[in-house]
Amino acid sequence: QVQLVESGGGLVQAGGSLRLSCVASERTFSSYHMGWFRQAPGKEREFVALITWNNGRTCYADPVKGRFTISRDPAPNTVYLQMNSLKPEDTAVYYCVATAQSLPLSAYQYTSGYDYWGQGPQVAVSS
Repeated sequence: QVQLVESGGGLVQAGGSLRLSCVASERTFSSYHMGWFRQAPGKEREFVALITWNNGRTCYADPVKGRFTISRDPAPNTVYLQMNSLKPEDTAVYYCVATAQSLPLSAYQYTSGYDYWGQGPQVAVSS
């Protein structure tokens, strides 16, 4: 059972930056694809970013391309989401996710592609 513990959320003004961290408990963390989803009030949970375990390939949702960067550090089992040029519409609960499923890359945009979810830190961006 993989446990994901996130940190780094908070309140920031528009144009500012935040970095989210997610620590995975599993020793085989290196064989899981990792990513982030978010859910804004009254909206469905949506894909934000993914990083693959085998070659470190990344992909991003269109609204965050060029502003957010996902990365991972196998020691100490951590994945990061660097968020720059934040906008009020980025306000949401952000969830760290992990999966051992082998799927077409496009399938990782859906919640069904993931086996484990973190609790989700709140990110609030004021205008």
